[in-house]
Amino acid sequence: MKVIDHIRQAKETLISFEILPPLKGKTINSIYEHLDPLMEFKPSFINVTYHRSEHVFKKKADGTFEKVEVRKRPGTVGICAAIMNYYHVDAVPHLICGGFNKRETEDALIDLNFIGVDNVLVLRGDAAKNETVFEPEADGHRYALDLMKQVVNLNNGIYLEEDIRDGFRTKFSIGVAGYPEKHFEAPNMDTDIMHLKTKVDAGADYIVTQMFFDNNKFFEFVKKCREAGIEAPIIPGLKPITSKKQLSVLPRTFYVDIPNELSVEIMKCKADVDVEKVGGEWLLQQSKELKASGSPVLHYYTLGKPKVIWNVVKELV
Repeated sequence: MKVIDHIRQAKETLISFEILPPLKGKTINSIYEHLDPLMEFKPSFINVTYHRSEHVFKKKADGTFEKVEVRKRPGTVGICAAIMNYYHVDAVPHLICGGFNKRETEDALIDLNFIGVDNVLVLRGDAAKNETVFEPEADGHRYALDLMKQVVNLNNGIYLEEDIRDGFRTKFSIGVAGYPEKHFEAPNMDTDIMHLKTKVDAGADYIVTQMFFDNNKFFEFVKKCREAGIEAPIIPGLKPITSKKQLSVLPRTFYVDIPNELSVEIMKCKADVDVEKVGGEWLLQQSKELKASGSPVLHYYTLGKPKVIWNVVKELV
């Protein structure tokens, strides 16, 4: 079932989760162990992130170095199939520009269609670790908008091979990212929302936001989107703070602000177990307010902390 249909048919705020593929060498059981406790909340869908390959230099016996391509978290397509088969819940794979060329993207979409996936979240993705700015693959997409247009083309039966006539039409429901505190590369919020509207106008069904810790910023973002003519559902993305280290890591990595009231309480904590309690309570209050405001879905970035998320959602349902 498509995410947009889940939203349209819902009579109350839905719950969804996002997970990381396991590190290479781990089994699918690590995914089941992560998700099993959360399944009691009957999530409408589960997002599975995609991670591009990295180039590392490995020292050879003769003292020289060899450039090797390594993908630390493979398996997104297989994990989606496993989730749908094991839990009978819709899976939403992330689809990114980085690490894919157009033909690899088309093949991935065909594979997803074959296994019954009818949702994708389209993202540009981050720059490679050895790059200061994002660089696309040769014959790849530079922008999420272009990647999204390829998905739309496949939904219309348009393939890269021009000699394919009357090609099968896929039925992907397309989600895109929104940034309540603006994308770090955008010069200002108005420009960022203008680009977001372009993606919605081109075929995106819904928006999932970057994490935020101040609901007022989300509400203001939604207001600006509506004023700009964006009518698509906007899903808040939520994450708990679980360690003091995240007070500096999250703003630096995701370009988000942490409210002073929250940071002060976290700095009082003596151990990360105490931080989890503070972060969990903050997330609970965020969730209650967002649910009361009529948010269509509460989307939780679990990212290795399912117990904290479990404690929060338990208080909501």
